Amino acid sequence: MKLIADREHYSYLVEQGILKAKYRIWIATANVKNLHVPGGRHGSVPLLNHFEKLQRNGVNIRILHGSAPSAPFLESLSVLKELRSGEGFEMQLCPRVHSKIIIVDYRMAYTGSANLTGAGIGAKSALKRNFEVGVLTENKEEIQKLEEYFDNIWMGLYCGVCGRRKICPAPVSQEPAGL
Repeated sequence: MKLIADREHYSYLVEQGILKAKYRIWIATANVKNLHVPGGRHGSVPLLNHFEKLQRNGVNIRILHGSAPSAPFLESLSVLKELRSGEGFEMQLCPRVHSKIIIVDYRMAYTGSANLTGAGIGAKSALKRNFEVGVLTENKEEIQKLEEYFDNIWMGLYCGVCGRRKICPAPVSQEPAGL
């Protein structure tokens, strides 16, 4: 287990994690914004562009988020027709999600305070970054626990008892869970 802070988030989570995924990426975040990463002729491109390339190479991507994506995120997503129409890219809104989790290829997992945003992940300048801290692990048992937690939310295990059904735009499960 490794404690990471500030700019390290970008290095570990994006450069060494997400951009090197081979099989799958699971992300839980309270906020979804149009995170830009270095590249392209203008110096940066939306991370979504990389998601489309990863998806093309067979990487499955799930984003579990707690609020509606930002307008710039939706604008970037709207032009990536292959990403939107292809299999392997899914997003699910759950108003109760405030977790921050990134799991890549069963090989690494992160949990901490950082949302998948430029300020959270540290892609912005030092003067525009949030103060974030988290834990990165390659321990298979710890990764499995985070995967189970994520998957339980994704599959709707808590939908029946969350208390937010009236404001939930698309409850996963219609049956109350026996929790």
